[in-house]
Amino acid sequence: MKGRIRTGMLAGLAALVLLASVTPVVFSHCEIPCGIYGDPARLDLLAEHIKTIEKSMKQISMLSEDGAENANQLVRWINNKEQHANAFTEIVTQYFMTQRIKPAAKGSGAAYEAYVNKLTLLHRMMVASMKCKQTTDLEHVATLRSLLAEFRTAYLGPKAAHAHHTH
Repeated sequence: MKGRIRTGMLAGLAALVLLASVTPVVFSHCEIPCGIYGDPARLDLLAEHIKTIEKSMKQISMLSEDGAENANQLVRWINNKEQHANAFTEIVTQYFMTQRIKPAAKGSGAAYEAYVNKLTLLHRMMVASMKCKQTTDLEHVATLRSLLAEFRTAYLGPKAAHAHHTH
């Protein structure tokens, strides 16, 4: 009986190791909370994801002209666009919405308005990111860029957001 249990445990462990080796790794900030945050870096990463989504859309449109000849590259660019839109949404939700945007009491006036504005911008960014996944319409990229600029200002303040863009 002990031999069967050990064999079963080893088989289960082997399956777990196999599963872990093929499961994608998602890199996101911890939720411990550790107190180590790189807000400007996250905002820059969002901008980089937008650039990559845009390039992917342009490549998809170009390669679609001869889809049969370019099928392999089309799939790769489509997957790339999906991955970067997902990573964008991950930062918006797991970093900003769950860790960095602090709730404000409804009756707190300007603090509550700022809170609602930041959440609204983040939600609109998530919707635009989703639309980027659904199409190759570059208007969605323009919307993402505009919303990110608005959020950067709302989050960092006008002086910090402006100073960041001049470097």
